[in-house]
Order: sequence, then structure tokens, then C-alpha cells
Amino acid sequence: MVSQTISNLENLLVNNQLVSQQDLAGCRSEVHAGTDKDEYLQLLERKQLLTNFQIDRIRKNEVAGLVLGGCKLLYKNASGSFARVYRAIQIETGSMIGIKLLRERWSNDPATIQLFKHEGHVGKKLHHRNIVPIYDVGSEGDFHYITMEFVEGGNLRDFIKIRKKLDPVEALRYIVDIARGLECALSQGGTTHRDMKMTNVLMSSQGVAKLIDFGLAADDSFFNRPGSPDMAQAVEYTTLEKNTNAPRNDPRSDLYFVGTILYELLLGEPPYPRTRDVDERKRFGRYRDIRPIGSVVPNLDWDLAGIVDRLLQINPAHRFQSARELAEEVEKVLSKLGHQPIASKKASKTANETKTILCVEHRPKRQDVLREYFSKHGFRLLLMSDIERAFTRLQNNPPDGLILFEDAIGDRAIDDFKRILAITRGGNMNAAVIVLAGEHANQAEKLSSLDERGNALTQPIRLRDLRQTLQKAMSIEAG
Repeated sequence: MVSQTISNLENLLVNNQLVSQQDLAGCRSEVHAGTDKDEYLQLLERKQLLTNFQIDRIRKNEVAGLVLGGCKLLYKNASGSFARVYRAIQIETGSMIGIKLLRERWSNDPATIQLFKHEGHVGKKLHHRNIVPIYDVGSEGDFHYITMEFVEGGNLRDFIKIRKKLDPVEALRYIVDIARGLECALSQGGTTHRDMKMTNVLMSSQGVAKLIDFGLAADDSFFNRPGSPDMAQAVEYTTLEKNTNAPRNDPRSDLYFVGTILYELLLGEPPYPRTRDVDERKRFGRYRDIRPIGSVVPNLDWDLAGIVDRLLQINPAHRFQSARELAEEVEKVLSKLGHQPIASKKASKTANETKTILCVEHRPKRQDVLREYFSKHGFRLLLMSDIERAFTRLQNNPPDGLILFEDAIGDRAIDDFKRILAITRGGNMNAAVIVLAGEHANQAEKLSSLDERGNALTQPIRLRDLRQTLQKAMSIEAG
């Protein structure tokens, strides 16, 4: 018998579309007379029916807003002073989606709500591979949201925290993507971005840069209201344009800040320190007195340095005059630099060197089996019980290959696998395998097609199959 307390909890979950009756029926056999609500929630988490984020909200009696626009929020992805972004899933289709939710502190402020919805409506008009597509703009009670494509790889700032800095060719490829996105926005709706920065460039698992947050391309009446969210102030743009006599919403202002992005991708540091101090952000010298990139990045290609310096010209007449002009010039430099495809620049180590495999696994018995097997076959196996420690290792000293077990990591494993492929692209890690639990076997083919280094296998699995999959990806003869 299910206790009355648990029955009430089940009704709450079903009525709010968090869990289906069918899913709950599959858990009933594991519920005994002494099971309490917390134990039941833990059971639902183990069954991957609820996430930690959802359970925390349920325990706080904050269930409202967990389902918006037919989409179930899974966990928080990013947060700012204006809004928060969540990974979510469409209940009807099972598709992954992103939801941007206006923060509660602004949910009753009509002007801020208007600005937020303006951002969504601007985005809905823009259709390009280098712009994150906006699907819907809606409100349910005090919850105001925008639904959009969920981009797996995180933003450029997250990306550079792991990679530190990028080689010139990779950096330029992303700049082409950014420029093409800006070109599209201007041609489709006469829209400038007005907030070009690292966190507003998202990275797909295929290595495509996509622009997000065109909301500041709005009428001046939205900006600089007392108590308005920082995002609505466009301080950097206003300071630059005011001191250079540039027209309002000048597209060349976006190109200046694209230059700051390229500068950081090449150097690993921004051209000026980040700060929340509004007075510092209004200081014109902050943008005028940037050190030339050639003086801080030794041996940088002359033409590439010229692109950075031209983007960062204080006089807008001396910058590139359009995003299209920038893209075309960058493509010329890319052609001149030449670059072997990732497929042809596999690990520089020779096949007979010991390869290091990073494996995320917390169960001692399985750790022992894996360590013994891979050591026997000439690999150095680095075992970590925590996925966040694995990300730190990828940042500081990437291995040759990586293994993730979904049943060890939980419901975030697939997204972690996609993120790892994205942040290690172009580096020395040449093989990544995720071992899926049986219920996600239908995603194996899709995951294996994301990146030539990535492979998805399904439980039950033989260790020999796991090893040979890694060896094939690392171009080692499999025995």
C-alpha cells in the first residue's frame, strides 16, 4: 500500500506534469510501508524521473513554474541579473530545449517585462545557423519565459576557461560564425546586437558558434531607467559611441566588441579587466588604451594581428564597415594560414606510447576491474569518481581518451558528454566513449555522429568492445 503522504506527493507530481502515472507505477514495487516522502523522492531521482533541481524545488514547495509552455525544467544552466536559463524537455516530444525565465524580482515590472518580451520577439524573426533560434515567447501567471534551441556546448567564456586560449585558425572560424550571424540579423530585421560578449556566444557540440540575446537592440525608452536591470543599460556601447560621435545602434559598434572577443580567444585574457563597476565601464580610456595584440601575443600572424587591430579602432570609420566585410577578410586569412582538418591531425603521440584514459566511475569493484583490464592492455587508466574533477583535469592536462558511464553519472551524463566533445575539439584528446544505460540505447547513433572522436555504446558491454572502440578512435591497432 502507498501511504497517504506518498499518494499526495504522487498527485502533486502528476498534476504538475513532472512525472507520469505510468512512470510512478513502475516504482511502486520498491515502495514499502516505511517509505517516507524523502526516500520516495530519492527513488525517483535514482530512476532518473526527477532531477536534483526539481527535487529541491519540490521540497521547498516551489512547484509552480517547473513546467512552462509545455516544457519541463530540468536544471539551471546560467544566471544573470536579468534572467536565468534552464535546460528543459518538451513533455509531448521529449526534445531538449532551452528556457530563459525572467527573474522573480522583475516579474511585476511592466517595463522590464516589455524589454524581455522584446528580446524574444526580435529573436523569433532571425533565422540563421549562427543565431540561436527562438521558438516562443510566453507568460504563465508571474512567470515570463522565452523558449529556444538548447545549445549543448556552453558559452565562449565557459569554453575559454577550459581551453585557456585558442589557436588562430580555430579562433578565426568562430569569428566567421559570429560575423555571419551579425550580418544575418542586420539584413533580416535591421537589427544590431548591442551586447556582444563572450557569454552571448554559445558553442554547439558540432563546433558552431551561435549568437544569443539580441534584446538590447531596442528603443532608447527601454534603457537607463532607475533601478533597471544592468543588462538593459548597454553601458559599454553607450560609452564607445558617445566618445567617438558614432550614430546610435551603429553596426560597427558590434564589430568593436567582436574584436574584444577575438582578442581574448587568442590571448586567453580580455583586453581590459571585467568589472561590475558602472563608473569604470563608463571610462572611455578603458576602450581606447588597449595594448595592440601583436605586442602581447608573440609571433602572431601579421594579417591576423591586423584584423584584431582594425576591429578595435576607436574611430568607427577605421574599423571594418560591415560584418560581411569582416567575414570575407577572415576567410581570406584562414585560407592563407591553411589548416589540416581535425581528422588528419590526430594525436601526435606514436602508437607505442602509453595512452592515458580518463574514466569517471565511483564504484570500487568496477574501478578495480577497469584498472586491471586496461593496465593489462598497455593503457594508463586515470579513475575519478566525480565528473567536475574530470572537467578540471580536461582543463589542465587532457588525457588521450575518456570513458563516461551513464549509470555512474546520472541524468546529466549525456549533456556532459556533449560538452566534453565541444570543449576538447581541436585539442589532444582523440577518443571519448559514453556507455549508455539500456533505456537510452536509442540515442547511441545520434551521439556517435556528433563528433568523429565520440562513440556511444550501450549496456551490457564487453570490456574488449570498449577498448577496441577507444583504440579505433585513437588510430591504434586493436588486438
